[in-house]
Amino acid sequence: MNAAAVLRLADLEREPLAALLGRFGLELTAVPDGAPIPGSYWGGCEAGLRGARLFARADTPLHSLLHEAAHFICMDPARRALLDRDAGGDDPEEAAVCYLQVLLAAELAAGGGARLMADMDAWGYSFRLGSTRAWFEQDAADARAWLLARGLLSRDGRTSGALRQA
Repeated sequence: MNAAAVLRLADLEREPLAALLGRFGLELTAVPDGAPIPGSYWGGCEAGLRGARLFARADTPLHSLLHEAAHFICMDPARRALLDRDAGGDDPEEAAVCYLQVLLAAELAAGGGARLMADMDAWGYSFRLGSTRAWFEQDAADARAWLLARGLLSRDGRTSGALRQA
């Protein structure tokens, strides 16, 4: 698989994605083809965040949408209130964001977590063990612990549906 073959917003049913994001207070906002994506940190087709709005075009990859959604979920309320483009956070939070985006994908019918992990690899995400799957299955205890400690993950390994508080 190459980066051009990753799952994109155009490949998805919007209702399930919007419902998933809505559980966390995020509003999916479509951007016209070719237009700049507001709040995008990387530019191009990458998703953007401004407040509780997640911006995407038809060519925005699902992994980008879910990564930015996971940033929103993982940040504390003070950062969330000022959010415009740069989610901030430290390395442990970034690992938690990557872990959470896989869990979020598993809640969608469009390929689930396995497809998202393959897309993350194709896009160029880099993990110590060489692949997203290997990291997720064998080396992500710190990310799971981070999410558990903040109430974002249930003991059974599912998303709690909550936003990070303090």
